[in-house]
This record gives sequence, C-alpha cells and structure tokens, in this order.
Amino acid sequence: MTSAEPCTLVIFGAGGNLARRKLLPALFQLEAAGRLPERMAILAVDLEPHSDSEWHSVVSDLLRQSHPEAFDPDVFSRFRPRLHYHPIGPGDASSYGQLRSALEDGARFPPNMVFYMAVRPRDYLHVVEGLGNAGLLREDGGWRRVVIEKPFGYDLLSAQTLQSGLAKHLREQQLFRIDHYLGKGTVQNVMVFRFANLLMEPLWNHHYIDHVQITHSETRGIEGRAEYYEGAGALRDMIQSHLLQLLAIVAMEAPVSMAAEHLRDEKVKVLKSIRPIPQNAVHAHAFRGQYESGLENDQAVCGYLEEPGVAPDSVTETYAALKLFIDNWRWAGVPFYLRTGKRMANNSSAISIRFKNPPQDLLRASRQGPAHANWIMLGIQPDECLKVEMQVKAPGLELKTRTLSLDATYRKDDEADYDAYEELLLDVMNGDHSLFLRIDEVEAAWRVVDPIIKVWSMERDFINGYPAGSWGPRGTYRLFDRDDQFWRHSLDIEGADLRAF
Repeated sequence: MTSAEPCTLVIFGAGGNLARRKLLPALFQLEAAGRLPERMAILAVDLEPHSDSEWHSVVSDLLRQSHPEAFDPDVFSRFRPRLHYHPIGPGDASSYGQLRSALEDGARFPPNMVFYMAVRPRDYLHVVEGLGNAGLLREDGGWRRVVIEKPFGYDLLSAQTLQSGLAKHLREQQLFRIDHYLGKGTVQNVMVFRFANLLMEPLWNHHYIDHVQITHSETRGIEGRAEYYEGAGALRDMIQSHLLQLLAIVAMEAPVSMAAEHLRDEKVKVLKSIRPIPQNAVHAHAFRGQYESGLENDQAVCGYLEEPGVAPDSVTETYAALKLFIDNWRWAGVPFYLRTGKRMANNSSAISIRFKNPPQDLLRASRQGPAHANWIMLGIQPDECLKVEMQVKAPGLELKTRTLSLDATYRKDDEADYDAYEELLLDVMNGDHSLFLRIDEVEAAWRVVDPIIKVWSMERDFINGYPAGSWGPRGTYRLFDRDDQFWRHSLDIEGADLRAF
C-alpha cells in the first residue's frame, strides 16, 4: 500500500478530455493496484449538474468503453465510494464559497487537498484566484497542492505573468507543473541508464558523441483541437516542454542525490547552458512545416488548413525541428537535434545518440559502402527499449563487416504497464517534486524558443508543406552539419536512413 496520507483530489474540468482519457482511468488503475490512500476522496468539479450517483454511472460507462480489458467490477465497487461530484457555475463568484462548504464535510473529504487544473490554460489563474479568495489554499488544516498542466504560458513574458498571479495565493512548494512525458517509465530509465551504470559514463561527452537526436512523431492530426493548436503549434506544444526536458535529462551532470531539488538544479543548469539563438540566425537553427492532404494507413486525410476551426491562411506549424548547442565542457560542439510533427509516417518517440567514427578506418577495404557509426537508441513509445548498434564480422571466409543491433526490452510479459499519469498522481499525493517543473526550469525553456517564436510570428506569408504520412517537409537536412548525418527514422537497422526528406 502507498504511504501517502489520506487526501481529497479535486479535479476542475472533470468532464473534459484530459480527465476522461487520462486522469480517471489512471486513478482507477491505482485503485486496482491498491495504491490509493485509504479514505482518499475524488471530487469532480464541472459545469454540468450531476448527483453523485449519476456521476458514478458516467465514470463507470467511461471506464468500460475506454479500457474494457482493464475494467473489473470488483475494483469499481471499491472505487465508487471515492467518487463525488460538485457542479460549479461559470463566472459565479459564490461557487467557490459553496465548494468550500462542501469540502468542510470532514466525514467525506480529508483535509489534505490536491486541486488539479484539467481546464483550459487561460482558466488556470481564474480558478486559482477563486480558490485563494475562498480560503481554500490556506494550509491551516492540512496541506494544499495545485497541479497545472502545460502549457505554462505562451512565451516567457506570459509565463512570468502567470507565475506572478499564482504567487499571490501559492508558494512554490505548493505548485506542481506537470509534464506527463517525465512520468513515462522509459524517460526515467534514461536516468537509470546513465547513473546506475558506469559503462557509458566515460563516453558520454563531446570526445565520443557526434550528435544527439530527440524525436516525437505522431500519425494523427490535431483531432478537433484547433482552438488550442492554432494558438500553440508544434514548437510550444512539444519542443518547449517535452523535448527540452528529454534533452536536459540526457545532458545533465550527475546530481548530488536523487532528491527533487538536486535533480531539478542539474536540469536547470543544462537549459541555461543552451546557446541562445539570435533572431538573425533562426533559419539556420529552426525549420517549420505544416501537413497537407495525404494518406494515413491507406486512408485519405485532409491537410491542416482543411481541419475544422483552422484559419484558411494559418501558418501554424505542425512540424518543428531545431538544432541546439550546449555550451559547457561536456557537450561543447555537439549538436542536439529536436524534431516533432503531426501526420507523420509513424508514431514514435525516441532518443538516438550517434557516436563518432573511429579515428582510423582500418577496415575500409573489407566493407561495401560508407562506414557505419555506433548508435545508442532509447525508445520511449510505443517501443520501450534500449538498442546499441555496433560492427561485427559477417560469417564467412572473408573479413567483411555488418551492423548488429543489441536489443533490450525493459518490460517482461507479466509486468504491469502503467500510463505516465499513475506515477505523477502518486508523486503529487506524496509531495515529491522530482518529475515536476520548477519555475526557473520553465523560464529557461521559454528563453530557448522565444527568439524562434518571434521570428515565425512575423513571417506570415509562407510555411513549408509536407504530405500527410511522410517524414516531414523537404529541406530539413540543412540543419545538419555534414552530408553523412541524417534523421534516424527507425530504431531498426533496416529503414533507419530514409533520406527522401
């Protein structure tokens, strides 16, 4: 059983996609695993009027439909008593006073409280102000924690403005800025791979590593989220948050300990060491594109401009690629390539690390074609794995080489597979900030991408297109420094180098 204290989890926006697709299923999984604290209560807050019993039916139907293979009626019979519902009217100042009265029922709701902002980003401050003005954030009877989803602002200035508003009601220790990517087991395994094994540490620097690629590609489009995506784009949606966090974990120095503040200190150092991109150098370091009509799984799909809610002249990027340098002793001169896109050829998230070629090519006469570098690849999703590529002698009488992939799968067949939110929710209840962002982390990440945002916002007349189902727009190879560098499109040896784009 978990060591977390009994608490009340209040979910604002409980009827939205995030709560339905991620939070409620994750809480149900934790119930099945016996990890929720005793007497924990889950209070759903939303606009629709529901009684508790009606809400029980809504959640039951949701879990049966979204996770039929995982739904267990016996588990739900334990889960049901935790579920409560409280309607709250939009713009109704008295709603938060009524919510406070409801939460004062100690028989139903433990005094320790987590407030989860599963609402639109523009509503974060409004909800926190309502809670603060109603006295619900004072820690006089129990602790109070607030979870905020990304994006935390839309640029550096808006992030600082949001932080200033939140700081009127909350201390930094009460804030949990969530990045669900950091809850994925494979992301955490990057830290284990680096700091629990001595094998790679002597090679983990600019002397041996040629470059690092971090990729997140999706086959799906924006799926009806035009209102959000038109204001965000791929750069804000994925690179500023998720991919820069992966970069920080790959590149950071060993922390003093695995305590939250020590981990976050080292990540901040990396983000602050990223070489600033002057506005006049943005085109040498960044590339954007927008998907056009094409085929996904042999089905015709529309382009971004034909998606419902998208402006016909929109230049919002659905693909973004960056080249970054970290100016410190370990990584001096090593380019880090970050890439993300929607309507791409495959669903894949991976970190691919290419090593330099040997200083002398002794076996060039026994090989056909160019030399093959060593690679280390960490698959994050959907293939959670570690692969190492190296050269071996091919069987036969002659000395010929070929590439061999050493494959390791993290999870055994009988081991449970959890979504990122299960661990992150437990961490919030336990008060562990290790996988959550500190405000100086957020600001440092915005400083990296702010010059790009400003240049792209002024260039409203053209954006590179790419057909749905491809690997992105033509021309992205101009980000690479040499002709023998290429995007790693696959974790497998075959098909790793597709240089059409």
